[in-house]
Amino acid sequence: MNRSWRRRHRRCVSAFPQVAVTTVTADLTQPAGRAAILAAWPKIDILVTNNAGPQPGVLADWHEEALLGAMAANFIPAVQLIRAWLPAMQQQRFGRIVNITSAMVKAPHYMMGLSTSARTALTAISKAIGREVVADNVTINNLLPERIDTPRQAFMLQRLMDKEGISLQEARRRNEATIAAGRFGRPEEFAAACAFLCSQQASYISGQNLQLDGGSYEGLL
Repeated sequence: MNRSWRRRHRRCVSAFPQVAVTTVTADLTQPAGRAAILAAWPKIDILVTNNAGPQPGVLADWHEEALLGAMAANFIPAVQLIRAWLPAMQQQRFGRIVNITSAMVKAPHYMMGLSTSARTALTAISKAIGREVVADNVTINNLLPERIDTPRQAFMLQRLMDKEGISLQEARRRNEATIAAGRFGRPEEFAAACAFLCSQQASYISGQNLQLDGGSYEGLL
């Protein structure tokens, strides 16, 4: 966990002084990191999986190490944590699992193929697992964000600025012009959707891919 993430954790903890918060610094791409997480929380009610995606690129950039790295970051950790915690969720007859994937799962972009492939694999296995456990009141859903105003978008805007030699304001303007809603999504909007899927009220929703993309997806399904 780098310094900026530590600062964010401290801010989150200070915002909810009435709640006991336990944090673990771990690299989830490594078995030891996952073991540390499981040791801290042998049983949980809600699991939200997320990890940074690989660098954008094209096929010529994706050597074997890059392919394996994408799976190690965006597929294996989530599956292994689900596998470890799922039996207890079934036993207690309550569990909510939400994977944060990407809108590219439904509408791939040529520069994001590596990230999309790993996240699509997670989507597929989650769908298969979900059918086995929904009768135990355990749901598995995926959130598919696109252009949410987070540090990831700041990184993507910086790439555009460097490539085109434009200002941050112009980079944002160009991006927002391609979003049907005409703006970036707000993190709190994304968080609200995630909180609903984790609630008791969402017990009849499982195996779904909810897009948060400002209405930009042009397909029907």
